[in-house]
Amino acid sequence: MSSRRAFIEQFAVGSLFAGAMPSLVDQLRASDPVGDGLFGTTGSAAEAWDVSWVSRVNGKYKAVFDVPEVDSGYGVWRVSIWQKQYNEVLGVKPDQLSAVLVLRHNGIALAMQQAFWDKYAIGKKLKATHPVTEQPTDRNPAMLASSRNEVPADMDPLALDKAIGRGVIALACDLALQDSAATIQKADNVSPEAAYAAAKGYLIPGVILQPSGVFAALRAQHAGCAYLRAS
Repeated sequence: MSSRRAFIEQFAVGSLFAGAMPSLVDQLRASDPVGDGLFGTTGSAAEAWDVSWVSRVNGKYKAVFDVPEVDSGYGVWRVSIWQKQYNEVLGVKPDQLSAVLVLRHNGIALAMQQAFWDKYAIGKKLKATHPVTEQPTDRNPAMLASSRNEVPADMDPLALDKAIGRGVIALACDLALQDSAATIQKADNVSPEAAYAAAKGYLIPGVILQPSGVFAALRAQHAGCAYLRAS
């Protein structure tokens, strides 16, 4: 399917008009080439996703930050602010803090490199605003830097790449990424497969793709993280 919305629409139609949930499950099982169906996780579907990040959620204090909107990049920055405040106020050392960041829905744009924002006018499309000036911006607000005179120097550590470098686990929703792929497909007139591959290539290094943002957020909570809607 070409986008997250198409997935949701197809799932909703199946749920509403198939008559009962078992019928929907039977359809999913019938279309499963490895026989795992909706409930199997031992075949190729499980192997396609990197969930090893869970082993890094081992600090005394754990939190997952759910970021479904661009919101001037604040959802990303709140991770670093939380870590800094726990250190300064409670004396918690960095190795005692485990932070998981989930970039989903419109927030997937924050997981994308500036080249994607530039080529497909993402700032205008999503009406992104600068976190300091509050004016419209064509820059990814989660990746601003003082070296480009975009933010004060004390804001540099808040950027997504710097957070990842400190050990923050950044996860991206694959269903939302399919919307980005649809944007590429329409603009570049390429196949769905080529568009999806291009979208994956635009992800900021260190961001880990997950089946969905819901999967990622719930998996983090199952690993012991407190949940925060961060944007």
